[in-house]
Amino acid sequence: MATITAPSKSVRITGKVISILVILFALFDAIMKIIGNKYSNEGSEALGWPISQVPFIGYVLLIGTILYAIPRTAVLGAILITAYLGGAVAVMLRVGEPFWFPVLFGILTWAGLYLQDNSVRNLIPLRKD
Repeated sequence: MATITAPSKSVRITGKVISILVILFALFDAIMKIIGNKYSNEGSEALGWPISQVPFIGYVLLIGTILYAIPRTAVLGAILITAYLGGAVAVMLRVGEPFWFPVLFGILTWAGLYLQDNSVRNLIPLRKD
């Protein structure tokens, strides 16, 4: 088994920037759901969610995002965000809407960690052969 080398400083910074963008977007989305923002509620309702459930969905995303933002729990947070996004993909498919955004967002969630965390790089090694 090949040894994975630690990412360079520029790679780690790129990963951190991606992760920060993921965190900021997820926090914005979660808070808008929790406070009952008009546009968030309208969008959720259009996807078939009862308005009464939207704040709970926001809290689920908020918990995953907070865990993702803490380096010691970032992998758990990424798993929770990925599960959340899997649900988003399922809902989008059910209503016939494009599902590329939650898929891309999930890829960015893991790319940010992959670029800055050697343990994730060891878990998911990319091979040249």
